[in-house]
Amino acid sequence: MTIYDYTVPKTDGTTLSLADFKGKVILIVNTATGCGFTPQYEAIEKIYEKYHDKGLEVVDIPCNQFGHQTPGTDEEVHQFCQLHYKTQFPQMKKSDVNGENELPLYTYLKSQKGFAGFGAHKLSALLEEMLAKNDPDWDKKPDIKWNFTKFLVNRQGEVVERFEPTADMKDIENKIDELI
Repeated sequence: MTIYDYTVPKTDGTTLSLADFKGKVILIVNTATGCGFTPQYEAIEKIYEKYHDKGLEVVDIPCNQFGHQTPGTDEEVHQFCQLHYKTQFPQMKKSDVNGENELPLYTYLKSQKGFAGFGAHKLSALLEEMLAKNDPDWDKKPDIKWNFTKFLVNRQGEVVERFEPTADMKDIENKIDELI
């Protein structure tokens, strides 16, 4: 299977086929409205505005699995993003990215790019400590660890990079610029 074989549920009950994005660069991100990383919406929107006409698509998949930081309905999540960050990219239905109800897309993404660490971010140690309390082997599993994990797909449909929420948004933009 390839990235183009997957669909994602939209808030209106229909589905988005990633095949619609063939030949484009795709940034897929699990988001939250009440997280310390939520301000990344601003940088993601700026990147989207800068590169969309050049072939970038952003797929925003709200998720409530990490600290219940995405309360509310899909409409409330959308209104929050519009009000605070004026997002223009597609926002999907709130979905799971880990576990028995995870989107098949995330099963695929994690099989392509596993967890490789949080890096030197100021919140890395806090995240590591928190995750280790629940699972001593947390760092050996490909699961999504927190909100705002991003997967970057090139124009050929290959998952080329996984960025943890602690990744510098400038590094993500630079990688997108290389692929565009």
